[in-house]
Amino acid sequence: MSSLRISQSLRRAALRTSTTPLIRTPLVTRRLASESSSAPESASSDSYPYPKSTGSNDSTGSSRPNHKDLPILYSARAKVVGARKGHVEGENLNVDLTMSKALGGPGDAGKTNPEELFAAGYGACFQSAMNAVAAKEGITMPTSPEDSIVETTVYLIGDMKALDLALRVHMKVMVRGLEKEKLERIAKKARSVCPYSRATRRNVHTEWEIIAMD
Repeated sequence: MSSLRISQSLRRAALRTSTTPLIRTPLVTRRLASESSSAPESASSDSYPYPKSTGSNDSTGSSRPNHKDLPILYSARAKVVGARKGHVEGENLNVDLTMSKALGGPGDAGKTNPEELFAAGYGACFQSAMNAVAAKEGITMPTSPEDSIVETTVYLIGDMKALDLALRVHMKVMVRGLEKEKLERIAKKARSVCPYSRATRRNVHTEWEIIAMD
């Protein structure tokens, strides 16, 4: 009888000490999990970080990413020599560059700089995106140049000495002859269509000013 009790006690002790082997989470995995749990759920639609993608597609195809295997519609190439104080040549481009006075350069008249070129490209592309969205929505945009204006300001920000630099953008959209609600809707959808907006959405803080002119 005592032998039976001893045997049962040994079996119970074995069951108590027998557990599932401990699986250790790699350090990198634990760190990423910690970072993701502390990240904000949402933020401004044109500043980092961004709301999680729902994966849905609307009429503009705004959730479609810029895959490397999408068909090429057009390619542009520019050759630069002399950096910010040099020269730029392209198929339809031939301009001299100058360092702006704000950055310690001469700011030569008649010459441009990378920020100005970026502002021009972004503004032109966004205005075209607005026209395309409006046409798809059945809304007529004004055809006179003074009735539809996109003014883009590109700020070079950061610390030059530390080589810690970035861009910030202010987009001022001014259109005459449209209700404010319609104009805001067009501009919002255009942000999902314009390649510049999509390329900068996750890393360039962009402020939008929408004005329905009288």
